[in-house]
Amino acid sequence: MARYIFITGGVVSSLGKGLASAALGALLQARGYTVRLRKLDPYLNVDPGTMSPFEHGEVFVTDDGAETDLDLGHYERFTGVPARMTDSVSSGRIYSNVLEKERRGDYLGKTIQVVPHVTNEIKDFINIGDDEVDFMLCEIGGTVGDIEGLPFFEAIRQFSHDKPRGQCIFMHLTLLPYLAASGELKTKPTQHSVKELQSIGIAPDILVCRSEQPIPEKERQKIALFCNVRKEAVVAAYDLKSIYEAPLAYHYEGLDQAVLDAFDIAPAPKPDLRTWEDVNDRIHHTDGEVSIAIVGKYTQLEDAYKSIKEALVHGGMHNRVKVNVNWVDAEVFDKEDAAPYLEGYDAILVPGGFGERGTEGKIKAAQFARERKVPYLGICLGMQMAVIEAARNMAGITTAGSEEFDHELGKKRFEPVVYHLKEWVQGSAKITRKASDDKGGTMRLGAYNAVLEEGSKVAEIYGDTTIEERHRHRYEVDTTYREKLEEVGLKFSGMSPDGRLPEIVEWQDHPWFLGVQFHPELKSKPFDPHPLFKDFIRAAKDNSRLV
Repeated sequence: MARYIFITGGVVSSLGKGLASAALGALLQARGYTVRLRKLDPYLNVDPGTMSPFEHGEVFVTDDGAETDLDLGHYERFTGVPARMTDSVSSGRIYSNVLEKERRGDYLGKTIQVVPHVTNEIKDFINIGDDEVDFMLCEIGGTVGDIEGLPFFEAIRQFSHDKPRGQCIFMHLTLLPYLAASGELKTKPTQHSVKELQSIGIAPDILVCRSEQPIPEKERQKIALFCNVRKEAVVAAYDLKSIYEAPLAYHYEGLDQAVLDAFDIAPAPKPDLRTWEDVNDRIHHTDGEVSIAIVGKYTQLEDAYKSIKEALVHGGMHNRVKVNVNWVDAEVFDKEDAAPYLEGYDAILVPGGFGERGTEGKIKAAQFARERKVPYLGICLGMQMAVIEAARNMAGITTAGSEEFDHELGKKRFEPVVYHLKEWVQGSAKITRKASDDKGGTMRLGAYNAVLEEGSKVAEIYGDTTIEERHRHRYEVDTTYREKLEEVGLKFSGMSPDGRLPEIVEWQDHPWFLGVQFHPELKSKPFDPHPLFKDFIRAAKDNSRLV
């Protein structure tokens, strides 16, 4: 039976609950325990799949095809445990499940209420996989006091009483603001946040206090006294230069020991922190730096490309270089020359996206990289834009485009070398989709295999000819144009096992130019960087010596 740690937040949002949860999971692993991390989001969307990246940041995709909160990316990156569909749920999903059961008659005509029906649904979700791991870490999105979060707080309160005594603890993350005028850290917001939590029946066992300044002993004692926690359970969380410093920083502040003490686990197994010591060494001791241009359409919000940015950092760690990421708005050169915006970068990455906005700029970025021999990595839409660029400028298909863009306007403007995927094979089942289907969850989602051509650059990078990667897209490159494109040098070096769907393209006469239909960034970790990002940064490093 798993022990449960419920992580809540107060005072303000975006304090770093996801990072704290991930770091704690890594520390418990370092002590020899198995962990699983979950996110319970109070918003009413069924999942974040249809939410704008400006609203919610990136959508993280699991192997089994769930579109989830970006915090699950943190969980995977820090623990290496692949996230699953059962590791993320929203209020929308919970209410949807309850209403479906009511329509089927599962509740035998009873009046449906938040308590017990909604809270029971939440508890059933939390309890999935109870016997699989030593510790289950469950993060509650938002902050205490949010009206939409109340069913989740009530559910975890009930859950802790349903379990045997000592099986659940609560960790609360708060803010200690610093007033420069008086030179003081103020504890009152934390006191009020804990009071709010206590008013709904939850008493935190551990307080993690975000602070820009060291917490004096006097303030630590004050927090412990007024919030009814042990002084040793008041853990400081300071600002860090890198998120990958978090496991060691939290360990030195005593977070993992406080958790084990709260569960009365003694003697505590000693932690093996060598992995994180190596990660930190690679962060702080580099042999140079490279500059990468990310040409995208959501560049105003870095979280829209969170996994990509982190995967680049991982590639930098492997190559012992600092990666300077520069965000370039693709719309800026939709109708201008790309060269003034892209000159001087060691490599160019064009990420995924939806819709036509900014695509002409991405096509120009691919053209610039091809002509100037700059390392290029196109991901999902970035691969499709590279194919369109090749079709227009090399294969003579001057009106090449994507069916996605014509679909937006309802008229035909392009010869679609990229088309709407209507059917594909997932496992042993055939999946079909129509352009008119609901947007949510109607893409090719999750892990699929690809077969790589022997002797290709990508097979050399992976060191294998069969790979499995995660997908999230509705449109595919049309193999009808494969022969024409390969004649001009754009090799289709990776295909789906049935040979119908292009997975990878590469220019044969280019030092490093790859387009991939999948999202390799989702599987990269600081202690196990993804092969594509390792080699991409290696190519950028080599290129930096030439310019």
